Amino acid sequence: MQRQIEVIVPKLKEGEKLIGRTVSLCPVCYRRLPALLYVKDNKVFMRKICPEHGEFEEIYWGDYELYKKAMRFYVKTNKIWGFNTKISKGCPFDCGYCPAHLNQTALANLVVTNRCDLSCWYCFFYAERAGYVYEPSLEDIRKMIRILKKQGPFAPTAVQLTGGEPLLREDLVEIVKLLKEEGITHVQLNTTGILFAKLWVYESPEKAIEYARALRKAGVNTVYMSFDGVTPKTNPKNHWEVPYILETFRRAGMTSVVLVPVVIRGMNTHELGDIIRFAAYQMDVVRGVNFQPISITGSVPKEQRMRFRITIPDVIKLIEEQTNGEIPKDAWYPVPWTYAFSEFVEAITKKPALKMVNHPACGMATYVFPIFEKRKLVKFIPITDFIDVEGLYEYMLEKAREIKQGKKGRIRVILGFLRAVGKFIDFKRVPKGLHIRRMLIKMVIKRNYKALGEFHEKALFLGMMHFQDLYNYDLARVVRCNISYLVPDGRLIPFCAFNVLENIYRDKIQKEYSIPIDKWIEIKGKNTIGDAIKYKRDVKKLTQSEIYWKTYELFLKQKQS
Repeated sequence: MQRQIEVIVPKLKEGEKLIGRTVSLCPVCYRRLPALLYVKDNKVFMRKICPEHGEFEEIYWGDYELYKKAMRFYVKTNKIWGFNTKISKGCPFDCGYCPAHLNQTALANLVVTNRCDLSCWYCFFYAERAGYVYEPSLEDIRKMIRILKKQGPFAPTAVQLTGGEPLLREDLVEIVKLLKEEGITHVQLNTTGILFAKLWVYESPEKAIEYARALRKAGVNTVYMSFDGVTPKTNPKNHWEVPYILETFRRAGMTSVVLVPVVIRGMNTHELGDIIRFAAYQMDVVRGVNFQPISITGSVPKEQRMRFRITIPDVIKLIEEQTNGEIPKDAWYPVPWTYAFSEFVEAITKKPALKMVNHPACGMATYVFPIFEKRKLVKFIPITDFIDVEGLYEYMLEKAREIKQGKKGRIRVILGFLRAVGKFIDFKRVPKGLHIRRMLIKMVIKRNYKALGEFHEKALFLGMMHFQDLYNYDLARVVRCNISYLVPDGRLIPFCAFNVLENIYRDKIQKEYSIPIDKWIEIKGKNTIGDAIKYKRDVKKLTQSEIYWKTYELFLKQKQS
C-alpha cells in the first residue's frame, strides 16, 4: 500500500494579503508543495511548508506595484507540439518537453563543454567538480538541432552556445557552421571572452581578430558576454580583459555584443548605472545589457540568502536611482508585452510567429536612447518617453483579433496601421535623427531586418531575467519557460529545471554522455583540463596598454596596477 504524503497548506499571518496560489518545491527533498504568494510591506513573498523540513519563506518580487503592472500582461498560452516525454511524475519531473508545457522554445541552449578556464564561486558547474568532461560530438549536436526544429507551430531558429566556456572547444567554428547548415538563423555565443584577450596580449592582436572574424563569418550573430561591473572589485572575472575583447570585436566586425552582469546584492549593486553608461560609450559594438539577479543554489541559510538576494524590481529601482531618474521603473515592461506584436504579425502574414507567453515575473525589459553632446553622454531617453507602448499594445491586439475573427481584411488593417502608427508617437520628444515611425512600419509590416538593425544601432536594450532557485521556485513559471537546454537523449529541458534540479537533469544527463577526467587526459592530454587551463592573468601587462585606460577612463578614478 502506498504511503500517503502529508500536504500542509500554508496560512497567512498578520499584516499579509493573499495575491495568489501556486505550486513550489521543498528546497531539501524536492517534494511538490502548495505555496502562497502574498504581500507584506509592499513586497511579494512566497511561503511553503514541507511536512519533513519545515516552513520556507522567500521574497518573490521586491515591489508589489511593479508586480501588479507586470501581471497585467499575463497572456494566454500557445498550443504547441513536438513533445519528447510523457506526463508521469508531474511538473517539473517530466521535462523534455512534456505535454504540460505551454510555451515554445525561443532560445535553445547548447552546452558544448563543461570545461572552463575560470572558477567563479556563483557558477552552476565546472568539469573538475563534476569529475568528468562533457563535450557532445558534432553528430550529437546535429541530432539535437534536428529534434529542436520539430517543435511547432513556429520552428525554433535561435541557439545559444554555452558551457563551461565554449571558446575552449577547438572546433567551435565548425559547430557554428553546422548550426547554420541546419537552418539556425541566430547563433549566440555565451562567453567571458577571455580567450580573445589572451590572444591579443600574449600572442598578437591579428590572431585574436582573425579568430573573432572566423566565428562571425561562420555565423555568430551575437556575443553574450559576462560583465559584472566597471571596476576590478566588482568584476574580477574579466575586468582587465574586456578592453581587448571589445577592441577585437570592433576590428573583426562582431558588432552585436550584450553585456551580462550577474547582480549580487552588496557586491556590484552600486555600479548598475555605471554598467549602463559603460555600454552606452561602447555602442559601436555593444547592443544591450541583460541583468541577471543571482540564482541562489545549495543549502544556503536564510540570513545568507537575504544578504545576496535581489529581485527584478530591486534592480530596476537601483537603476532609476543611479541614472538620476532618467531610466524610471515606469519604463520597464515584462517579456509577454511582445505577445501583441507577434499576434499582429501572425495575423497579417498568416504564418506562425514566435510568441513570448512567459510568466510576467520571469523578466522585464526596456529600450533607452543615450544622448551625446561632443562625445559626452549627457542623458538617457527611455522609449516610453515618446511612444505610448501600452496604447500600441492594445491597438495591435485589437487589430489581430479583427483579422482572425474575419471582421476586417488584412490589407485594410495594414493600411489602417500605416495611418494610425503616428498616433502612438510624441514626435516632439523623439531623439534627434531617430526615424521611429518609418522604423516601426518597416519592422512590423515588412519585417525588415535592416530597419531592426538601424533601430538597435541607436537604441540600447536593457533586459532583466531572474532565473529561479529552489527557494523561490514557481511551477507556473516553469511551464511557460521558453529558454530550454538541448541534451543528447533528445529532450528539451526548461532552464529552471535543468540548472535548479541539477541532480535530475544537468549533472545526471551530462555524466551519462561524458568522458571521465582520467580518460579525457589519456586522450587529450593533461594540458586540456584542470589547473592547466585555468587562466592566470598578468595584471601589470594588461594595464600597460592605452586600450585598457581609454576603455575605463571615465570609470576608474586613478590608474591601478
